[in-house]
Amino acid sequence: MQYLKYLLPIGLSLILGITLVQYFTVHPLTMSLYLLATCLVLFMLVFVLAEGFKGKQLWIGIALSMLLFVVGYLGTTRIFLNREDPRPVPEITRHKDDPGLGHTAVVYFTHGEPETYDPIGWINQFNEFEEQGIPFVPLAAKPIFIFQLRNKYLEVGKSNHGQMHIQMIQSLEDAFRAEGDTSTKFYISFLDDYPRPDAAVIDALNDGASKIVVSEVFLTISNHTAEGEELIKELNIEQEYGVPILYTGPLYDSDTLKSMFLARADANIGETEKSRVGVLLVGHGQPDEWDEEWSTETEQEIGFREGVLQLLADNGYHRENMGLAWMEFKEPKPAENVKEFLENGVEKVLYFSAAISADAIHSQYDIPVLVHEADVPDSYPLINLGAWNNDPIVIQAIKEKIDQQMENF
Repeated sequence: MQYLKYLLPIGLSLILGITLVQYFTVHPLTMSLYLLATCLVLFMLVFVLAEGFKGKQLWIGIALSMLLFVVGYLGTTRIFLNREDPRPVPEITRHKDDPGLGHTAVVYFTHGEPETYDPIGWINQFNEFEEQGIPFVPLAAKPIFIFQLRNKYLEVGKSNHGQMHIQMIQSLEDAFRAEGDTSTKFYISFLDDYPRPDAAVIDALNDGASKIVVSEVFLTISNHTAEGEELIKELNIEQEYGVPILYTGPLYDSDTLKSMFLARADANIGETEKSRVGVLLVGHGQPDEWDEEWSTETEQEIGFREGVLQLLADNGYHRENMGLAWMEFKEPKPAENVKEFLENGVEKVLYFSAAISADAIHSQYDIPVLVHEADVPDSYPLINLGAWNNDPIVIQAIKEKIDQQMENF
C-alpha cells in the first residue's frame, strides 16, 4: 500500500508536463485557461509532496515527479509536432487528354505567414529539418520557440504578410493587363499559409492552363524554394498532363530589385545630406550548419546586399556609412552597425528588412527590436523602410522574371 501513495504525484507530474506544453502552444484565446491549469496542478503537486512525503520518500517522490513531468512534456511535444497540415489540396478534375484552353497560368509562390497565430508552418519546418538531419531547436525547446512566436503576434497584433502579397499579385496582374495581356491567369500560393503551391497549380490545371510559370517571390535559393518545388513536382503534371512548368528562380540576381532600395532611400532621406545618412541592410540569416546543406542561402543573401550597397555608393551614399547585419544566427547584429554609424557622425539611419518579400513578423517586430537595441539617444532617427512590399519597382522585378520564362515556352 505504501507504493500507492506515489500514484498521485506521478499523475500530477504527468498532467503538469501536458498542460505546460499546451500553455506554450495553444491559441491566445485559450492560453490563460491552460496557464491557470498549469499553476493549479503545480500547486497541488508541491502540496502533495510537502505534506505526504518525508525524508527518503520525499526524494523518491521528487525524482519520480521529475521523470513523469519529462515524459508528459516530451510526449505532448511529440504529439504537437505530429499535427497534420490542415490545408486542403483540391482534386485534379482535368482529363489527361485535355490540351487546355491555351493560356498561361502564373503561380505566384512565396513564403507566407498566417495573419494571426498558427504554428503549422513551423511544425512543418521542424519536421522537415528532422527528416533532413539538419540541427535546429532541440525537442524540449520547441514549445518554448512556439511560445515566443505567439508572443510576437500578441505584440504586433497581426502579420500583414498575406494581405500585402494579395496586393502585390493584383499589382502584378495589373501590370500584365496594362501591356495588353488579357489571357494570363494568376494564382497566389504560400509555403506556410493557404493555398499551398501544389494546390494553386492544381487550380490552374483545372482552369485549363496549357503552360504554367511558377513565380518564386523569394530572395534566395533555399530549403523554402526547394520544398515548394518538390510539392509541385510530386503532382507529376508535366508527364501526366503534358503541361510544361517553368520556375523563375528567386530574385537575388535582379538588378531591378536592387534599384528599389536606392529609390526608397532617396525618397526618405529628407533634407539630410547623403554623406550623413546611414543605410543598414538586415538579412535573415541561417545557422552555419545549414550552410553545408544550403550554401546558396547565405551566399546569395550577402551577394545581393553587397550589390545594393555598391549601387548606393555609386549614387552618393558613403560606403563607410553603410552596413550589412543579420537578424539571427550570424553576426553582426543591427545594433552594432547603428553604434558605428553614430560614431561616424551619421545623422539619420535608414534600415531595410532586405530579405523579406512583404511585411511579416520579422520586419514588423524582430528587426525593429534588434535595431532599437542600439545605445543611441531617444530622438535619434532610426527609420524603418521595411520589407519589399507592393512597390512598383518590386512588381517590375517580379514581372521581368516571369517574362523571361514565358519566352522559353
